[in-house]
Order: sequence, then structure tokens, then C-alpha cells
Amino acid sequence: MIRVEGLLRELAPQVLGAVVRRTGDFTAAEDAVQEALLAAARTWPRDGTPDNPRGWLIQTAHRKVIDEIRQEQARRRREELAAQREVPAEEVEQQDDTLRLLFLCCHPDLSAASAIALTLRAVGGLSTAEIAQAYFVPESTMAQRISRAKQRIKGATFELDPGDERLRNVLHVLYLMFNEGYTSSSGPELHRADLATEAIRLTRTVHALLPENGQVTGLLALMLLNDARRDARTGSSGELIPLAEQDRSLWNKDFIAEGVALAVDAFGRPPLGEYQLQAAIAALHDEVDRPEDTDWPQVLALYGLLEELSKNPMVTLNRAIAAAMVNGPDAGLAMLEPLDKQLAGHYRLDAVRGHLYEMKGETGTAAEHFRAAARRTTSLPERDYLTLKAAAVSDAARTPQ
Repeated sequence: MIRVEGLLRELAPQVLGAVVRRTGDFTAAEDAVQEALLAAARTWPRDGTPDNPRGWLIQTAHRKVIDEIRQEQARRRREELAAQREVPAEEVEQQDDTLRLLFLCCHPDLSAASAIALTLRAVGGLSTAEIAQAYFVPESTMAQRISRAKQRIKGATFELDPGDERLRNVLHVLYLMFNEGYTSSSGPELHRADLATEAIRLTRTVHALLPENGQVTGLLALMLLNDARRDARTGSSGELIPLAEQDRSLWNKDFIAEGVALAVDAFGRPPLGEYQLQAAIAALHDEVDRPEDTDWPQVLALYGLLEELSKNPMVTLNRAIAAAMVNGPDAGLAMLEPLDKQLAGHYRLDAVRGHLYEMKGETGTAAEHFRAAARRTTSLPERDYLTLKAAAVSDAARTPQ
């Protein structure tokens, strides 16, 4: 039974993608695929798994869509079109529509939040309740969001062009999904392993279908290299442990080895993009056993390239940290000044200033910035860490030297 459940979960997005492409109706296809999966879960453990389980599911779901069409006279024209598009057996064997389905879920007409929710539902196989829990919203709210997303893309072109804007949108959605799992924007936990793991799984799917694409390879490398640190990022009580203080023996060595290999491969595939550069930076951190052995000049150079490419103020924030490690805290603080308008009120700007003033030995000023950052973050582990940092540097300021 466990094997059947695992097989059905693996096949579900492929089947849904095939049925959506043939019918052009996301909602009807999703309902039909769910019925086909339920039928398989009932009959396969008893009668045995078919020789071609994916083909069985596609044909069963496709027939259910046609049956539904036939029950509604107003949809007679769609019945005729769908009936003409019977699935050839050889096509069932050879074509995997998972990537097309992922592209559809990440349609540029959808907001990032809607695209992520729809992707988790249709491609990731998560229930609406699970997605709602991940984003701390009521299940009814998430159901409405997913429903609106499906309606918005109804009739959208279901084609795959790896060079178009939609691939960039897909990668951006997967990147945001992983980041939310890696460092939750709100709530009591620092990370959501389920979201990060699902983002990695989906990115592996894209990479398997587009192995020569440098940006896809770079994104997968970046995810693996960051996720490799997961077990070392929190203590026994869930408290945040910063990179420099982590027990690196807890890092996932297999993920690091795979991630570094992918990062090297991606870096050699022009044009150079944001994910390749971020993966290269992550590799420089993960390859050393001690934080003091980090090649900070190289990290600084890569952040310079990334900043020029992305024009993202968060990149400038990270570059300021690297500049401080190479040229001293004053160099980093000077780079933060232009960010006061761009990142006004963002907790990370205060957090970085706190660290740089601490490096400089101005502990009173550092404590003020740590307290300001703690007030502004919505992540409880980050708030607790910043509060403790403020207290620690305040104590250091009061202690006679």
C-alpha cells in the first residue's frame, strides 16, 4: 500500500499536466485526476498495478472529463473537441507534462503568492489545508486563492518554451518557495522543511528536463548548498544559530558535494545569471571547515557582479557584510547609507548595522540597532536572537575592560 501511495504521488502531476493540456480546463482536469487517483488507490492494491500506471491514470481521468462534458448539454462543443483528442498510447509512454504543468501554475498573470499556492497544490500534491498551514492563513482563504488562480489561467496557452519569460517566472516562484521554507517570514519556526524540500524536488524536476540550462542548474545548486546547513541552523530549543557559529559537522555533506558540482557546472554555462552567482557564493561558504577560512575577497567580488546584475538592495546589504570582512566595518557601514531609503524600516538593515557596529567595538550603538531589528521582524526565532544579541552587547558595554 505504501508503494502504491508513493507511486500515485509521483505520477499525479504528470497525469494532471497531460489531462490539462488535452482538455484546456484546469478545474475539470484536477477533479478528474483526483477521481482517477482514488480509483487507483482502491483497485491497484487488490488487482495489481497496471503495466503502464501513468497511461492508466491518464486514460481514466481523460474519460472522466469526457463523461462530465457529456452530462452537460451546454458544453456539447467542448465534448466534441475533447473526444477528438484521444490520447495515443505511444504518446502516453513518451511525454511527461510535469514541466508544462509547472509553467502553467507559474503563469505571469498570477501573483507570486497565487503561483506558489497553485504550484504546491497541483504539482506538489499538497492539500489545501497543508498549504494554508504553511502560510498561516485559514484553509478557506487558501482555497479561495487557489480557486481564483485557476480561474485566472483558464484557457491560458499551455505551451513550453524554455527560452521565454515563463521559465524565468517558474524559477522565481521556486526560489521564493524555497526561501520561505529556508527562513520563514513569520511564525514560531525558523524554517519550514516541507516547503524547502518540495521546492528542491520541483527544481530537480525542471533540471532533469532542462539539464543544459545554467540558471536551472544554478538554482538547484543554490538550494542544495543552503539546505545542507539546515540541521545546524537551530539549537535544541529552536533558537537561531548564525552561520559563523554553526557546528559544521552537522552540515549535509552529500548535499554540499552535489551542490558544489552543480555550481561549478552552472558557472561555466553562459549567460551568467543571478542563481549561478548566488550558488557560487554559497559554495565558497560550504567548502570550508572553519568560518575564518572563508574566501571573503572572492565572496565580495561575486556580490559585486550580482549587485551589478540584479540592482537588488538586499544584494547590496550582503555585499556590505563581505566588504566589512575584507576591508573593515567602516567600509561596510558606508555601503549601507544609500539603503536607508530603499530598505526603510526593514529589520535586516538594522540587524546588519548592529553586527558591523559590534565589529567596530561600538557596542551601545550596536545594541540600539539589534533592538530596532527585533521590533521589526515577524519571525519569532529571529526576534529572540536579535533580542539576545542586544542584551549581550549591552552587557559587554557595561563591563569594565
